[in-house]
Amino acid sequence: MTGFDLTELLAERGSERYALHTRHLNHQLPRMLHTIGFDKVYERAEGAYFWDADGQDYLDMLAGFGVMGLGRHHPVVRQALHDVLDAQLADLTRFDCQPLPGLLAEKLLSHAPHLDRVFFGNSGTEAVETALKFARYATGRPRILYCSHAFHGLTTGSLSVNGEDGFRDGFAPLLPDTAVELGDLAALERELKRGDVAGFVVEPIQGKGVHAAPPGFLRAAQELLHRHKALLIADEVQTGLGRTGDFFAYQHEDGVAPDLVCVAKALSGGYVPVGATLGRDWIFKKVYSSMDRVLVHSASFGANAQAMAAGLAVLSVLEDEQLVAGARRTGDLLRSRLAELIPRYELLHEVRGRGLMIGIEFGRPKSLGLRSRWTMLQTARKGLFAQMVVVPLLQRHRILTQVSGDHLEVIKLIPPLIIGEREVDRFVEAFTAVMDDAHGGGGLMWDFGRTLVKQAVANR
Repeated sequence: MTGFDLTELLAERGSERYALHTRHLNHQLPRMLHTIGFDKVYERAEGAYFWDADGQDYLDMLAGFGVMGLGRHHPVVRQALHDVLDAQLADLTRFDCQPLPGLLAEKLLSHAPHLDRVFFGNSGTEAVETALKFARYATGRPRILYCSHAFHGLTTGSLSVNGEDGFRDGFAPLLPDTAVELGDLAALERELKRGDVAGFVVEPIQGKGVHAAPPGFLRAAQELLHRHKALLIADEVQTGLGRTGDFFAYQHEDGVAPDLVCVAKALSGGYVPVGATLGRDWIFKKVYSSMDRVLVHSASFGANAQAMAAGLAVLSVLEDEQLVAGARRTGDLLRSRLAELIPRYELLHEVRGRGLMIGIEFGRPKSLGLRSRWTMLQTARKGLFAQMVVVPLLQRHRILTQVSGDHLEVIKLIPPLIIGEREVDRFVEAFTAVMDDAHGGGGLMWDFGRTLVKQAVANR
């Protein structure tokens, strides 16, 4: 018997969590958390809530960047993982065909009936890497088009189609891919006419800033791509599996049928990393064109039994609990309640999104007093006001949110799909209190703003 006891280890050394990260992992993470007051110690989690050592609950409106679509520790997913471990399957032999990957592929493809085959990896960025490789090989062309401000992952291929300079800086040379603006069909057609484009990868709703593709854009882009023998790649890593009120976000627009679709995050159930690339039969048959090429694209941990069991359980829960329709209904309610506040607060400019993917954008106020404070923040660093809102939401109201991207005055809400009216009420009440404080010149909030300004100046 081993002497390893996980419960004992956590009891003995769990209090060292921030020190361990500072010494052995990304040392800037604990520094950042200390600076903005997010250095909490959460003891447990369930559903859409965390609890600290004092028993106080925290509402999760972040869902682990969308991973926790079902909330934390959903009993159906937990049971599926217990069952697959107890089954002691002969997993990952690499020279057999286990049933779980086939069953999960079949279930996923039922939600995209125009697609035929699935490759399973371990993450969203791997799903995108797969799509990039398959598009290049299937078309025999080198170049991928992507959108400005896009986020598709941080491995080298995915980084090449990342529209944020802050992630790309210092990692050149990357692949020779080209950005176009989301919605700019003329720019897309101009690039396609060069004849070297393999595909166009696009988020139906961009995570950075929560910007949806303009109505009709995806269908028109698809027609252009196919006319020029290029592929449409939909990155549904964050938007997929019900997040936007349809199973896939591209399904909001009639007639859109991507050639490749990337999913991950919520498919994991929050337990086992998994990514999947869905595609047309002819693309897969070109890549895997002979027995000599059977392993030309593979992943050591891809299609492992635990990940497949979690994925099957997630899809079952989405259907049984009608969470896709629930995301649409609850998202409409939350968005409308927040939009009602726009006339009340001059700092609040727009509420947008679909389903439970919502962006709250702040902007320059009209009144002199607020405008001077706003200018102070903007001069130091764009995005500080949104951070000023996020911090009191956590500190005073115990609600976890995030700023939607670097240098953006946008808060993104991507809560677990299981939330309902109680959580909507709690968030709107807390957000109203924070905005009242900001517009009333609340000392604590603007004092924190000045602290952020000093930190921003020091980091230059």
